[in-house]
Amino acid sequence: MESVVLAEVRTPCELQAVTEWAAKARPDAPVVTLDDLDVGRFDTDTTMVPARVVWLPPVRRGERRVSVADVLALSNPRRPPAFRQGRIKGRHPDRVRVVQGEPASLDELRTRYEQQSAAGQSFTAFVARQASLTGERAERQVIGDRYKVPRLVADQISSSARFQGGAAALARELGRPAAAVAQEATDKMSTFVATQSRLMDDLFSSIFSNLHDKTWSVSVDMKTFDQLRTINKSASLVFLPSHRSYVDPLVLSEVLRSHDFPPNLVLGGNNLSFWPVGPIAQRAGMIFIRRKFGKDAVYKFAMRSYLSFIIEKRFNLEWYIEGGRSRTGKLRKPMLGLLHYVVDAVEQLDGADAMVVPTAIVYDQLQEIGAMAKESAGGTKKPEGVGWLLKYAKAQRTYLGEARVRFGEPFSLRQALEDAGDGSARLEKVAFRVMDEINAATAISATSLAGFALLGASDRAYTCAEIEEILEPLLKYIDDRGLPGPDPALCRGLGLRSTLRVLTREEVLSRFDGGPEPVWSIASGNHAVAAYYRNGALHHFVNRSIVELGLLAATDGDFGDDLDSAEEILEAAREEAMRLRDLLKFEFFFPAKEGYIHRLAGELDLLDPQWRDVTPTSVRTEKILREHAGALFARRTLQPFFDAQLVVADLLVHLGAEDREKEALLTDALGLGQQLSLQGIVKSKDSVSKELYDAAYLLADNRGLVGAEDRSGVSAGRRAWLHEVQQIRSRLARIATIEAEQNPEPLEVPE
Repeated sequence: MESVVLAEVRTPCELQAVTEWAAKARPDAPVVTLDDLDVGRFDTDTTMVPARVVWLPPVRRGERRVSVADVLALSNPRRPPAFRQGRIKGRHPDRVRVVQGEPASLDELRTRYEQQSAAGQSFTAFVARQASLTGERAERQVIGDRYKVPRLVADQISSSARFQGGAAALARELGRPAAAVAQEATDKMSTFVATQSRLMDDLFSSIFSNLHDKTWSVSVDMKTFDQLRTINKSASLVFLPSHRSYVDPLVLSEVLRSHDFPPNLVLGGNNLSFWPVGPIAQRAGMIFIRRKFGKDAVYKFAMRSYLSFIIEKRFNLEWYIEGGRSRTGKLRKPMLGLLHYVVDAVEQLDGADAMVVPTAIVYDQLQEIGAMAKESAGGTKKPEGVGWLLKYAKAQRTYLGEARVRFGEPFSLRQALEDAGDGSARLEKVAFRVMDEINAATAISATSLAGFALLGASDRAYTCAEIEEILEPLLKYIDDRGLPGPDPALCRGLGLRSTLRVLTREEVLSRFDGGPEPVWSIASGNHAVAAYYRNGALHHFVNRSIVELGLLAATDGDFGDDLDSAEEILEAAREEAMRLRDLLKFEFFFPAKEGYIHRLAGELDLLDPQWRDVTPTSVRTEKILREHAGALFARRTLQPFFDAQLVVADLLVHLGAEDREKEALLTDALGLGQQLSLQGIVKSKDSVSKELYDAAYLLADNRGLVGAEDRSGVSAGRRAWLHEVQQIRSRLARIATIEAEQNPEPLEVPE
């Protein structure tokens, strides 16, 4: 059977290298370049053997990698110009490799062509394209998986039978010619397709690594990497990270790169496509898309076709499902638009799947928090641009501690959709599962615990020993739960002093040295910044806090006097837990009812291991709470959110049954919240936040208390909500009283 070497070459030097290789590896096979290929000259059983030259950069610091200096010298060591190739080949033969792609007969290629290509496409062009693609795979065996990039994307997609058929179907719907729709979709696809190059990947990494490599030391969850590598052999991976910083994609990219993992194609808004970032980033794997597609059916079709290609070819995706950086430190509500398009792409591919990888990225400190806190307090976001980038880069020169990357449990998107069932809430259920997994994987930093401790204590200054005493029950709880906590040494002794020192340097805390020993307190006006750090870990304490409030409800007899059996009391407690879940559903992500109740039972096990065997009584419940007085978390965890609900509910009650435009109401809430904080009625200064008031407004909307067509029950509903909030705040005050009785320095008790 005859063989032919298909040489994918650009220059005479490359052709010479392939010819020399063929003389040894395939001595009986003629060498034909892809440009000169004419498949009609060969028998159908002829085997095509793709070959190409791989040019390697020189070794620098133990790694073959392009530097910024190469680019400034107008040189690309991975694609050297023709006039330099002979010298490199002669002086540095180690930089020149010839690789062979997977051979295939023309019969096999004809079968693929008939299955994949639309009518009218050239078979010779198809063979050349297949040779290039299999040569690409062979090249990755030499340079590593981190340089796995999709090639010839627009050509492959637009020439496929699926694309042409989809364009024809859309054209019929729009009443337009099929060729015109196909061309428009191809043109629009070119605006967002990531035209990756290895040069730009190296360049992007070299330039923008300065935004993080000197600022944080990065640690990563290694346990999941081998699992992800195995999964990636049969399915595309969809990384969905939490979004706290502009550098999140850079940190995750460097983690994957340093472990020779295929790079992600990152979906992002076109607000960041400004020069020079946009052109470089797009060639390094960034897919800039419109924030809103509107009614542009052709753009939607182009995007769906592109995502289907990526998933079918098992390239990996990444996007930030929150849609923007967190302004509070907690996860934001997921945006479903991109998830919808990926789901569409998966469902139109028979047997294809994508594995979702929830990803948590946590920083000890962030320079951006001050600006985000101002936005949360009602300020406006400054637009991105070159000036913004330079200022941002300058701010990243100080070492800010550790960045921790951890992965949640990967899950099949197809299976998750099946588990979610039918109906309009299907995507939302999948998204909430993602958020729940991100939360579970989120590491707790020492700075988070410091914020938790000081915001939850009386508004005064504390010695290092006092702060350590507050932190000790938190560390025990983290250990009992097996949570991804900080190095305990950073929360004790000299390590704690170091944690406090960095927070003081960034003006989150203030330090007074005029007495016998230094004392620390939240810096004036920076409670929102301290809250940002605290909120990054807050979700780990929510279930425990709900259990504490449930115990207080039982102690107060709120379940009723006629409940005399353990079963009746437990059922009433479950109903109370569901009520609290409903009040907090726009602040935190909860699993489905069964999983939620199971988690609460686990929390109760820590408080009272015998609760399943003993009939609950008010006396016993009170005793349990007092025994754990130093480790009660409800007030410190939930006070800000019910303070915010108090403000919004109070405003709505004073409106009677009338409505006010949302933005005007939130502005009024900021004013009222600040006033009540100054009066001491609102105890958590960080609750004066537009983000928290927005979540309270969403809850009111969900309950039909704003925007309802039927106004008959609105006033009563608003008063009922305010009563609920006041009742819960009174329980938080009870917890404050219990804590104060165990503390020689009385805590300030909420109203």
